[in-house]
Amino acid sequence: MKLAMVGGAGFRTPLVYSALLRDHAPGRVSQVALVDPDAGRLATMAAILADQARGATSAPAVSTHTDWAEGLRGADFIFSAMRVSGTEGRVLDERIGMSHGVIGQETVGFGGISYALRTIPVALNLARTIRKVAPDAWTINFTNPAGIVTEAMQTVLGNRVIGICDSPIGLARRALSAIGVDSTRAEISYAGLNHLGWITALRVDGTDRLPDLLENSEAIESFEEGKLFGAEWIRALGALPNEYLHYYNFRRDVLRADQEAGLPRGHYLLRQQGQFWETAGDSSHPYQDWGICRHEREASYMATNRESVGMGERDETDMTSGGYENVALALMRGISYDERAHLILNVPNSGTLSELDDPAIVEVPCTVDRAGAHPIAGAKLPDFGVGLVTTMKYVERQTILAATTGSSTAALRALANHPLIDSVRVARALLDDARASFPELAYLC
Repeated sequence: MKLAMVGGAGFRTPLVYSALLRDHAPGRVSQVALVDPDAGRLATMAAILADQARGATSAPAVSTHTDWAEGLRGADFIFSAMRVSGTEGRVLDERIGMSHGVIGQETVGFGGISYALRTIPVALNLARTIRKVAPDAWTINFTNPAGIVTEAMQTVLGNRVIGICDSPIGLARRALSAIGVDSTRAEISYAGLNHLGWITALRVDGTDRLPDLLENSEAIESFEEGKLFGAEWIRALGALPNEYLHYYNFRRDVLRADQEAGLPRGHYLLRQQGQFWETAGDSSHPYQDWGICRHEREASYMATNRESVGMGERDETDMTSGGYENVALALMRGISYDERAHLILNVPNSGTLSELDDPAIVEVPCTVDRAGAHPIAGAKLPDFGVGLVTTMKYVERQTILAATTGSSTAALRALANHPLIDSVRVARALLDDARASFPELAYLC
């Protein structure tokens, strides 16, 4: 089986390769094609993966490609993990947002819209290339903002593109651990959009254990999301919020922390990643160096959010990811070999959430089989989340409209209606600055 990874020189590629190295089941991935426009980083990533595979038996063969069509041809599965404008684009988004007094994080608010406007045209070109050279392939989208990009790509690829994120399963794993429950025994009720959803039940042997957690403040605040939101607020909600909802629930606190931060997240990553890529190519132990760099990167994740509530440094247990690489592997095996799995994915709503239309991409529990991913009936938004979700779906749709038609008016509507942007005047100024800063947005008129 061949896996093509678009954005294959991205920093998280070894996480996926680690899952492939652990997989020894029949029909496993035997070829990995790394596809990326940066030939230098591709060569470095190939060296990292070779070092990672040292001593492994039957490691998947790795090839590198700067041409999409060449790398995609013959693929059974395609991972899309692009970063249009690179980390430099993230830095610009933060700078522009902060200059107008709004949060500039890369997947929410202004930063998310700006990132999507740059990414959607490229993602659609990728989708058209996939349809031409690998029409039978399944595409798994990691590219952020994952929900918007997946919805745009579905217009070309239909249900053969599925979005994936590790935030929901990471939240569930940490919450279940807090009450001493093995995550493999639990049925998770989760509903929302990408980076905007809630766990509403944690059923074990038919019994919802979420009330047990809500009654125990110490257990709630033993893991990262509980510390971020606080036991009092989580108990008031009666649900567990995705970590990215912290930007919405504590907007003023996060903005102040961002303004006071000595080094915003994007600036930190640009410097840290730049140093890594400069030296990794000449290292005799590039995979070890990658591991050290990754640990530093994870330790700084959502640093200003933690600072805004006085959390301090992250615990080692909180730095364990939701395992998106394992979710992706389970998704691939489920489709290829009809190995049924239950996963939280970004898929068409298809009547699952009554507040949204059928084509809307939502993030909900799904079953996976040979025919793809299917939402599990019964997902329900908490009452307090309905307005936010429907507003954000409108924002997403206007962003897609702007990216596909070049309408700056649609882009303005997206920005002005976003809950993290409180003024039409500010929205217009943000759009003007983004267009002036990013050549990729020259298509907006």
